[in-house]
Amino acid sequence: MSGPSPTEKVHITSTCERFIEDILKPRFLPVVRPTEFNYPVNIQGKWHGARYRLIQRYRSGFADNLGYEFDAPFVRLDWLAPDSFNIQWHRHTGVWHCLYRSKTLRQALRLIETDGILQPN
Repeated sequence: MSGPSPTEKVHITSTCERFIEDILKPRFLPVVRPTEFNYPVNIQGKWHGARYRLIQRYRSGFADNLGYEFDAPFVRLDWLAPDSFNIQWHRHTGVWHCLYRSKTLRQALRLIETDGILQPN
């Protein structure tokens, strides 16, 4: 199997969206605080093939590109089989590193909630 079924994909997406809204945003982005540098404006999830990435969206406060927005992924759930994921951390160099293997969705979200390296900056 090359990825989750459409039904499983809907379940994963809705579970992750709830996690983002109920856990990540209140903790890591309770309000948007503009600065003169790049600052976070949103946390969201997106599918990329059989991988679900959690992404922090930034807006530039720099004068030369004021208002420009870009995405910075911080963690990825690689679907292996029904309810089984590898958890990848996105290093600032752009390289993904697998930190946990074969976790359920519930375990994966709990690890993101508790392991500081997997959390948005």
